[in-house]
Amino acid sequence: MPRVAAARYGKDNVRVYKVHRDAATGVQTVVEMTVCCLLEGDIETSYTKADNSVVVATDSIKNTIYIIAKQHPVTPPELYASILGSHFVEKYSHIHAANIKVVTHRWTRMSIDGEPHPHSFIRDSEETRNVEARVSRQDGITIKSGIAGLTVLKSTGSAFHGYVQDEYTTLRETWDRILSTDVDATWKWKTFAGLKNVEESIPKFDKAWESARNTTLKLFAEDASASVQATMYKMSEKILADVPDVATVSYELPNKHYFELDLSWHKGLQNTGKDAEVYVPQSGPNGLIKCEVSRD
Repeated sequence: MPRVAAARYGKDNVRVYKVHRDAATGVQTVVEMTVCCLLEGDIETSYTKADNSVVVATDSIKNTIYIIAKQHPVTPPELYASILGSHFVEKYSHIHAANIKVVTHRWTRMSIDGEPHPHSFIRDSEETRNVEARVSRQDGITIKSGIAGLTVLKSTGSAFHGYVQDEYTTLRETWDRILSTDVDATWKWKTFAGLKNVEESIPKFDKAWESARNTTLKLFAEDASASVQATMYKMSEKILADVPDVATVSYELPNKHYFELDLSWHKGLQNTGKDAEVYVPQSGPNGLIKCEVSRD
């Protein structure tokens, strides 16, 4: 007989903007988020018996997202996600877990005539700071923090050679190539017993994000990369060393290719090898390399 093996529902793509106004200085700080909240629990009958008595309406979930944002801090996002998830588990006895995803969009304070502007900002990239929190009545709070959409490129300092060569291989080995990727990095925290434990860790979340971002940029720029795999492992290893409360680090890095262009057909113009200056950026296909590194 058929049964509901797993189910969750809720509200996705809830856009939230919050401003903090410092009356003493006139400086304003803004946060823009996209929030997803999905609930789990004793909700099977809403699927199998058309029983809506167990359904917290998704419109109510949307309203709650805004109300919690008004009543509580939204930074760090790990805290806001944990508060929001805890609300649903505590408010509704038949809801056993809340899955919260918070995507924080990048607004950077403008600098005007060399001075930070009190209330003007610029979207200087599509990079986001992401948080996923699962608040469970039985299992506590698990949090994943991350960076997505951080686009980086270096014009030298990357190589790729020594790989499998067989009848399917056309790629030529190189000791100097362009390396570019869109960084998707995630670090999973050790499980928190409850909201109080998350609150006690508030100072750690921003520091971990800064550490992970700085590590990613520094190693990307400075590592004499033998491969994307080798560099991403070094990044993961460094984050684990710097942030003791992190259990695992994951990277997902597409290798965005820039191909040399043979222009010798035009009056013998040399543009390959050591003479390469003009390249053709590729939209696809691209390499895709993933890695998860955990503690022993």
